[in-house]
Order: sequence, then structure tokens, then C-alpha cells
Amino acid sequence: MAGFVIRTLVTAGALWVAVAIVPGLAARDMGALLIAAIVLGLVNAIVRPVAVILSIPLTILTLGLFLLVVNAGMLALVAALVPSFTVAGFWSALFGAIVVSIVSGLINGALAEGSLRG
Repeated sequence: MAGFVIRTLVTAGALWVAVAIVPGLAARDMGALLIAAIVLGLVNAIVRPVAVILSIPLTILTLGLFLLVVNAGMLALVAALVPSFTVAGFWSALFGAIVVSIVSGLINGALAEGSLRG
């Protein structure tokens, strides 16, 4: 349970950074970011694997770059499901997905490094 809470908070923080720096991403408040983080976790667990499998030919053709489009689609889906979290368009979703991935990776890496030292 603690792992779920930590992952959700990390994702919410990454979404907060993305909303702060990517034009076209907006959230009403921190509660909206927490709900969006939970929904993003569910979407990534349920919908994303199917989308990745269906897009294998395009992913191979683009040497993996199409996965960025899949991630953007998952962020746009979250915006469609969470009314207080909005994405203005494809480019906002794409850059937002990139920012969320980078920030989440950095925070998760820092947390993992801290747990190894502890």
C-alpha cells in the first residue's frame, strides 16, 4: 500500500511540474493532480499495454519513437476522464508526457538511490 501511495505522489508531482512548464496543460488544484495521477496509474496499467502491443509495427518502424505518441495518448485519455485536468492538444500531450516521464524517472531514481544508502 505504501508503494502505491509513493508512486501516486511521485506521479502527481511530475504532473504538477508538467502543468507548470508545458503550455496547454492545466489542473484546477492539487486534488485534481492527485486524481489525475491515480487515473494515469490505472490507464498505464490497463490501457497502455494494449496500445503498445497494437502499435508494435509503428514502434519498430519509428525505432521506438511512436511510444512517445502512445504516452501522449494516455495523458490525453486521462484528461478526458478527469474533468478538472485538461490537455489542449496533441503537442501539449506529447510534451507533457515527456516531462512526466523525465520527472518521474528522476524522482524514482533519487528515491531508489536513497533507499540503497539507507
